[in-house]
Amino acid sequence: MRDMSDGRVMVFAPAPQLTVTIEQQHDEPELHVHPGGQGIWQTRMITSLGARVTLCAAAGGEVGRVLAPLLELPGVTLRLVMREHGSGWYVHDRRGGSRQEVAERPGTPLSRHELDELYNLTLAEGLRAGIAILSGPAHPSVIKPEVYGRLAADLRSNGCKVIADLCSRHLAAVLEAGISVLKISHEELIADGKAPDGSTGSLVKALVRLHESGAETVLVSRADMGALALFNGEIYSVALPRLTPAEHRGAGDSMTAGVAATLAHGGHIEEAVRTGAAAGALNVTRHGLGTGHVDAVRVLTERVRLTPIEKAK
Repeated sequence: MRDMSDGRVMVFAPAPQLTVTIEQQHDEPELHVHPGGQGIWQTRMITSLGARVTLCAAAGGEVGRVLAPLLELPGVTLRLVMREHGSGWYVHDRRGGSRQEVAERPGTPLSRHELDELYNLTLAEGLRAGIAILSGPAHPSVIKPEVYGRLAADLRSNGCKVIADLCSRHLAAVLEAGISVLKISHEELIADGKAPDGSTGSLVKALVRLHESGAETVLVSRADMGALALFNGEIYSVALPRLTPAEHRGAGDSMTAGVAATLAHGGHIEEAVRTGAAAGALNVTRHGLGTGHVDAVRVLTERVRLTPIEKAK
């Protein structure tokens, strides 16, 4: 694994959320307030791996006023559009050992003027970085799929590598534009009707179709079953180190982050896949989403095994 010290990734996180989690520490409840959402968790892991991030996001309303200063994360250059209306939020209770949802709101859709401003700064920062992650909103209604399609097309046509962690209509929009890397879970493939079940045969067929539709590299996470990957014309099973999970959520976002951080430093796609798999495996051992120590990721990367399954047709 390369020394990660000077690469930069632009993360498009149009609608980050304010997250409130109640934990039980000994005899006392403990309150945790953090920024959250897919793009934020990816950002945390990228910076944990030593790369820098330019985070392009929007926040607004009463929740947004609390959220905005929390987005000033170490190793992150924040480009924030302040909105008139509210950011999303959720409250989770983990005192019983499992995550219980108390209440949540995904946030209101971005207005045309807010979207124009966010689009322009995202395009500029993506081209400046050369590597861009397009992360999804908490709910599809917050931002329209065609925005992602235009952004992917404009970034790609100007030489930027685009990594997408999307599903459904937002995924269809970026595939039409063409992307460098797609990360998707097997649950999302099944929910979108792209695979009838989680069998390896069904998922391999889905990988090939996604590749033919516009994704150069495709990664499918499968929880604790390991991942599947298609790159350089070959399909691989990705065997992950076996670790005891503390929190199952966030592994896929950490996988995306590991891929982006490696590519940002000039790593090859095989190295990026192995690093992403290691980052995802490590994340499940921690309660914090998108977290992990770079030394642990390096050690685990050496233990990730790629086994060829078949040639991509």
